[in-house]
Amino acid sequence: MDLSDELGTGERIRVLRESRGMTRAALAHLCGRGPDWLKKIETGERELRSHTLLLRLGAALQVSDLSVLTGDSDGPAQLVPLGRLNHPAMPEIWTAVMNRSLTTAATGPLEPAVLQGRVDQTWRLWHTTDRNRTEVGALLPGLIRDGEAAVRALDGDQRRAALVALSDVYRLTGQATAYVAPAELAWVVADRALSAAQDADQPAAIAAAAWNMGNILRETSYPEEALRIVAEAADLIRPHLDDAPDDWRGIYGALQLHAAVTVAREGREGDAWRYWDKGDQAAKSLPASYVHPSTVFGRANVDFHAVSVATDLRKAQKALGLADDLDPDVMPSRERRARLWVEVARGHLQRGDRTAALHVMQMAHRIGAETVTYTPSARVVAADLWRSAPRAMRKDAGRLAEAVGVATA
Repeated sequence: MDLSDELGTGERIRVLRESRGMTRAALAHLCGRGPDWLKKIETGERELRSHTLLLRLGAALQVSDLSVLTGDSDGPAQLVPLGRLNHPAMPEIWTAVMNRSLTTAATGPLEPAVLQGRVDQTWRLWHTTDRNRTEVGALLPGLIRDGEAAVRALDGDQRRAALVALSDVYRLTGQATAYVAPAELAWVVADRALSAAQDADQPAAIAAAAWNMGNILRETSYPEEALRIVAEAADLIRPHLDDAPDDWRGIYGALQLHAAVTVAREGREGDAWRYWDKGDQAAKSLPASYVHPSTVFGRANVDFHAVSVATDLRKAQKALGLADDLDPDVMPSRERRARLWVEVARGHLQRGDRTAALHVMQMAHRIGAETVTYTPSARVVAADLWRSAPRAMRKDAGRLAEAVGVATA
């Protein structure tokens, strides 16, 4: 249908909703929000800044290009993913999570230290292979079952150690199944990670699980709740920092960076950089070579997050300037390096430089193929490039889109 160029985003949403015969409550429900929230969007009382919520609205209204909602037809096309991503590891992971046994394994539990060692090794695999979802996904069902068995069979300090390991397992499960897990599994996994850490009564484990829960909340469009839980976790761990191991300060810093990105996506520039500064201070309190084993918090990740914050604030020139000063190879995580280049590509697209965006997206894909394939923002960039790349770059853009799994027909 034709929409007047004079209509704002909220008015466009209202017209599209009414043309499809949808009630305000029905559309809001599909986005995981309430009708009052949607009313404020439609009337212009509240500005819609969340890219995730725009994608949800686009999918619910069955429009294939976000410019239909935003009216921004001058920039690159912004593909709306209309279906859930799938990964072959999901059925076995689903079975392990949802068919949790209520009895103790007859063979006896693993030693908690052995279990934690396997978990730590799997986290390293997540960060060092370009097929992280496939390789880690194959190991997770066994880790989940063994972790649950250990917690059921042990008691005292041994059980608390097993609970910490189990919480780590569920955090890793959340990472490995992000964007491919059904919503109910994502919430179950996040809740089990937090519950296990709380049962262990270990502040660093609780904070790490809260960081994980914050990811779920933010990506399902609950930024206020995400900010609340990471702030509470930071308050919980802060009194222990003076005498705590490095990893406790590492997770504290990761919470600050999480908050920085969360508020940046809401357009809160001052708050975003204040949270980033807190993460920066945490990194300065740690050895220069320090890297947290799961969140990869450290000097490099703080600098990478500065690029993400600037990109989410749509400060493309600042983001690209920050990226120019980085040495990505100091980051040991392939997954995080790939995501950095996706952020740089977004910055180039914001400036209209599709040639540079394509170049860095190709780099991102070479570094972490599955990271790009299974990250919605990366898929959106790949689709944008395929639809709007200069003629000389069309073949390369098409090959990238096909490799990522974006339809090019």
